[in-house]
This record gives sequence, structure tokens and C-alpha cells, in this order.
Amino acid sequence: FLCWYILGFPLAFGAPTETNKFAGGTHFAMDGFWNSKAKFREWLFQGAFCATGGTIVSGAMAERTQLKGFIVYTVLLTAIIYPVIIWWGWSGNGIFNYTNDQGEGESIVKGATLQDFAGSGLVHMVGGIGALCGAIIVGPRLGRWDPAKQEEFDGHNIPLCVLGTFFLWFGWYGFNPGSTLSMKSQGDGHLAGLVAVNTTLAPCVAGLIVFFLRAKVCPPRLLDVGGFCN
Repeated sequence: FLCWYILGFPLAFGAPTETNKFAGGTHFAMDGFWNSKAKFREWLFQGAFCATGGTIVSGAMAERTQLKGFIVYTVLLTAIIYPVIIWWGWSGNGIFNYTNDQGEGESIVKGATLQDFAGSGLVHMVGGIGALCGAIIVGPRLGRWDPAKQEEFDGHNIPLCVLGTFFLWFGWYGFNPGSTLSMKSQGDGHLAGLVAVNTTLAPCVAGLIVFFLRAKVCPPRLLDVGGFCN
């Protein structure tokens, strides 16, 4: 959040006097927030997404990196990489969603402008690519693919896995319905309700599909609660 405070938010949402398609450039260290106090709310909410993008990588490189390496990665991601990409998609002026000289929405890929609700693309794309790069660089845990050591890497506490899934799922109801960004009208409430319903049904269906595939299709064909949670 300190990185987001000093540099991240300005690059992601600090619209400069002369807009550009690469990055923002105002509100460094909350400069000007007292003139528009709604910025405090925006800063905190969007900062949570930034932090999420940074933590996605942790599972991909867990137990295989030193703390100092993870700190360097987190600082670069939350202060520069993530904010710049967010400007590209969410600012209304970035390369994936901007208004051309004719007043029409346009994207650098010459198609429809990017529509990303609640960070389903931008946040997870940044974190996922960072996690992939990290996993490739550090490699698997020692013995991870050794058949003789397979049991050492099996999930060993399914109740905690399920509990963690519920914690994460509960958090989605803040991220997703909250991404309507307002709750001042009946229409806002209806939209947030729809988002909450989708947030409930989508993981139920996804989990059951994985559970069925693990039980009936994919070897060793067992009832896999851990797979359901993942």
C-alpha cells in the first residue's frame, strides 16, 4: 500500500493535464485528495485490487524464493507494472480503452474497447503472468515430480483448504458487487444484486465440473475436494 500511495495510484488513475495512452501522472502521495474527498475511497478500494495482483504470485513461488526477492518483485509490481496496465484498461485514456478524435471508443487492437468488470482480466492477467514468469525462473520444488515423493506434495489438511476457500469466496462479495462503484440508486442495487448472484453461481458450477471430471474422467478418478476448492 505504500507503493500504491506514493507512485501506484498516480500512474493508474492520476489523470494528467495532457492525457496520454501510457500512464497517469497526478495525485502523487495523495496530492489533491482534500479537494475531492471521494478520492480517499477510490484509493483504498483500488489499492485492494493492486494488493491482490501482488499476492497472486505467492502461491506459484511459495517456499522457493527468498524474502528479499519477493519484496523486490512486490515493489516493482505494485508501484509500476500493475498501475501502468490499469491505466491502459480502466482510465478511459489508455491503449485498450480510449476515445478517438471522432468521439468513439477505440482500442489499440482495433476492436471493441476493453470491458473489464471487477478486474477479471486486468488484475488476474498481471498477477498470473507474474506468477508464470516466477514459476519458470525458480522451477518446481525439489522432488516435486519424483513418483517416489508424490505423497509429500499431496494436500494434507482438507478442512483448512475448505475454510480458506470460504474466506476467499466471502471476499469476492466485496470485490465484485463493490465494483459497481456506487449504491445510491435502485438501479445500482439491482446491478450489485446481479453481480452477487453471478458470484455465487459461477464458482458452484465450476467446482462441480472439476469435481465430476476428477471423479469420473481424470485419473486416479477419486472424489477430490481439494480440486473442487481450487
